[in-house]
Amino acid sequence: MGMEKNPRRVADNEAMAIARMLKVSPQKLNLVAAMIRGKKVDKALADLTFSKKRIAIDVKKCLQSAIANAENNHGLDVDDLIVAEAWVGKNITLKRGRPRARGRFGKIMKPFAEITIKVRQKGETA
Repeated sequence: MGMEKNPRRVADNEAMAIARMLKVSPQKLNLVAAMIRGKKVDKALADLTFSKKRIAIDVKKCLQSAIANAENNHGLDVDDLIVAEAWVGKNITLKRGRPRARGRFGKIMKPFAEITIKVRQKGETA
């Protein structure tokens, strides 16, 4: 007598991957996420490969993970995948500081972010 299996969080023709604790502000990460939303995965990978943004490397790893999940775990065709959704969330913020003039304290916030990428097989309906 075991527990019942958890229901899938995505549709049958979708797969997703999450990258957490990325050392970048969510605003900067969202610029890279906007670059790949709605594109075919091979075009999105090419855009991330040649992007000058530092965080594009980590976003590319997350996209490759979503593609691998679609192929290996859900049996989807890689050639028909598109980036259906890519959303960004805040994570922790390290609070650091620096002494300033006249006994004051300058706050230095070091934000972390996370990205979730959902890929969908184009041929079928969601």
